[in-house]
Amino acid sequence: MKSFRLILRNNFPALFPALLFFLFLTSCGAVKTTQEPQAAPKQTSETPTPKKFVVRTIAFYNQENLFDTIDDPEIRDDDFTPRGSYGWTSERYRHKIHNMAKVISGIGRDKTGAPPVVLGVAEVENRNVMEDLVNDPQLKPYHYGIIHFDSPDHRGIDVGLLYMKGVFQPIRMRVFPLKIYDDQGRRIYTRDVLLVSGNMDGEELHIIVNHWPSRRGGEARSRPLRMAAARLDMQIIDSLQRENKFAKIIMMGDLNDDPDSPSVKEVLRAKGKKADVQPGGLYAAMEHFYRAGIGTLAYRDSWNLFDQIFVSYPLIEGTTGRQKDYSTFKLWKSGIYNKTFLTNRKGAFKGYPFRTYAGGQYLGGYSDHFPTYIILIKQIN
Repeated sequence: MKSFRLILRNNFPALFPALLFFLFLTSCGAVKTTQEPQAAPKQTSETPTPKKFVVRTIAFYNQENLFDTIDDPEIRDDDFTPRGSYGWTSERYRHKIHNMAKVISGIGRDKTGAPPVVLGVAEVENRNVMEDLVNDPQLKPYHYGIIHFDSPDHRGIDVGLLYMKGVFQPIRMRVFPLKIYDDQGRRIYTRDVLLVSGNMDGEELHIIVNHWPSRRGGEARSRPLRMAAARLDMQIIDSLQRENKFAKIIMMGDLNDDPDSPSVKEVLRAKGKKADVQPGGLYAAMEHFYRAGIGTLAYRDSWNLFDQIFVSYPLIEGTTGRQKDYSTFKLWKSGIYNKTFLTNRKGAFKGYPFRTYAGGQYLGGYSDHFPTYIILIKQIN
């Protein structure tokens, strides 16, 4: 020991740099103090458990004249018969059903692994076509239920709702007639508004499905009709919120109006930013797409976003801050299902929705509208 101290004292100036370098390496972990492998950390009660969520797609799709081939003397469906102007044969009808089922089966699947749990539809002729739709092999495994009421629309087209029986359980449903009149005081018979209330994974949801009056005669001239439709929707929403101010409401439909139209901004008073929505208000879940120039249908080289979805405040509450609350169902994402196969591949209408008919010519496509959807999410642990 005495000789070691003597060596250290005599050679300290030469050893000092090496000693400092050794201490530096040890402090940053580059040198291990043991040759034994490090054991994996033990699971303790303080180790965070991975969060688990349930995600559900809710969507809307305008089917573009989903008629059967049978002539109904009560409605104007003569064009959609084998001898009608569209030559609507059984083969074409079956192809249309197959195409609609193909689209529906894919909506939201990349996010949730399944088709929509709830789907609002427009432009369906009757319950029979909805039954053929859910019995298509692409949709049959999901056991969809059907909610449909015949409306007084002069074209014979209605709105309806499909729902997965194992996930969504309807409690009550009713339709609200939209009573509007022309300049001579004659009633314009159009689509009713459908309200369905039910439970999804133990939470009550209210679904409102619309198909507002068209822009026939020009946007400005027909605008009062859609303003009236918006007022009817607000009456329905107000009644639900009087019963429960925390009501989770999803309003959807082909509004024949854009997110910045007076019916949406002045009557519905829907907001395009979550932070601007107050209790009792509506969030326009599709508006940011419209602001980015993305639409659901095209006309004269211009895109419109008529297929809109709105959610009430409780479905976005607690989702705008740094700490997000998903203890109950909340809005997670929204989207437009505009896959390449749904668009025209070439020609003057390249990129437009690939329709069933255009200019009276049969194309064998899908619809003149793209579907829209939202995804709700809830933490389950």
